Amino acid sequence: CASVGRVQFTLPHIYPIVQYEVYSQEPLLKVEPMTDSLLAGISQSVKFTIQTGHYMVKSGDTLQLSITDTLPILHSASSTATVSTNSGDKISEAPLTIQSSGKLSSITLPLAPAYHQIEFQLHVICHLPSTLPTPPDTERPSTDLKANRKAQEKSKLDMPCMTSIEQKISIDCPWTIYSTLISLTFNIPFTAKHLLLSSGPRKYLQVCAYNLSHIGFQLFDPQLVEVTKSSELDFVSMNSLKQQCMYSKQATFFLWEFKWIQEPGASLHCQFSVSFTPLTGQELGLMKPFTYELKLDNFCTLYDVKAEIFPPFGAEMCKTGTLCNLEVSIVRVSELTEVDKDEALVDCDGYCTTKLMYEVVDNSSNWAVCGKSSGVISMPLAARATHKVRLEVMPLFAGFLPFPDIRLFKYLPFQPSQSGQMDTDSLIENDTLSLDRNLDDQVDSSSLRSRGSTHSSGSSEHKGVPMPRLLPFSTGQVFNT
Repeated sequence: CASVGRVQFTLPHIYPIVQYEVYSQEPLLKVEPMTDSLLAGISQSVKFTIQTGHYMVKSGDTLQLSITDTLPILHSASSTATVSTNSGDKISEAPLTIQSSGKLSSITLPLAPAYHQIEFQLHVICHLPSTLPTPPDTERPSTDLKANRKAQEKSKLDMPCMTSIEQKISIDCPWTIYSTLISLTFNIPFTAKHLLLSSGPRKYLQVCAYNLSHIGFQLFDPQLVEVTKSSELDFVSMNSLKQQCMYSKQATFFLWEFKWIQEPGASLHCQFSVSFTPLTGQELGLMKPFTYELKLDNFCTLYDVKAEIFPPFGAEMCKTGTLCNLEVSIVRVSELTEVDKDEALVDCDGYCTTKLMYEVVDNSSNWAVCGKSSGVISMPLAARATHKVRLEVMPLFAGFLPFPDIRLFKYLPFQPSQSGQMDTDSLIENDTLSLDRNLDDQVDSSSLRSRGSTHSSGSSEHKGVPMPRLLPFSTGQVFNT
């Protein structure tokens, strides 16, 4: 109001009109990794950022973390928490106190006024799982050779990829009654695969470990143990180096030889393990070794298949476009085992035989297999029993050519279904194998009888009849010399 003498002037409003907005910022908790991707098995840093908002952190306020046993927090006396303004100006720094009891960890927060932020880092380690998902070794390969070739070509192009582990953390904050659920994804830096190698009856196991991460590791103390302890089997290490460096995107190979006194069982369950540490330098602490479990079924050598190619009579060497003699020797390595007891087994006064089918193919087109390339034989189940087959092949190119592939299958008789109807699975539809014929009717004139063996079967085409079944041998049961 304004006065002039005794006169007072009063305005109904003051212009401009002034308005005020009052707001309250809720506290916010943010958890993020310090790297682009978290790796399991080694110490990793996780950053905690608290925007206090309208809440003032008091003495005794804590964050309660509920975590699993596979994600322990690594305590460090040098861990600190920083209090700063929202603009980033540092105000104070205090030691970070962490108390753990079972799956619950308590983190004491430093004093902080409203509308400030608290930052600190935690070091955690995600333990590697005891087993990794692996394809079963007992998977049978298909009798379709074209499908097998396509699968092999695809496997060469497919590179191993990382397997991830998701860890969840439940956090109770002092400013709310609700829990905050945080999810962290850890990538397993390693993967592995195995390969069974044979040298006659001797067996070797090769384990290949891949480093899929962006950092290098020092590997040491590789071990291979039998999990089931079902047989007296020893693993003789062929690894000369106790420690090996494995850099990013590289592979390291390990090799063991199997030694046994008695024939091992039908199944073998093993575990490969190797300890590791980053090349950047970290104490082992809680780091556990990388493990990989594998199973081998029916891996003992049953048959030794040997192939020899001879030039024509009177010639010193094979020539392009000239027929040459291919002699295939199939030798039984061991006596009758449980693996041989199938529908094809014939026991006559203690003299046991089984039926096998052989096939000669050349996928690389270096040889032309002339005449019949497959047949069925009756093989005695006695050690050193031998059956020989002779075929004619023609080299198509000059040079040192690899031999054609010789495959061996179990030849099982046809079994009608219980309903009496024909089982469509027993009809073999594979023109590569050329099995649409009755192989039991005629004698194979290209096969030779030898010590402890009987005649081979020939072929005559009978379309549409129920066919016997072919069952491939397990890995390692047939050794090609």
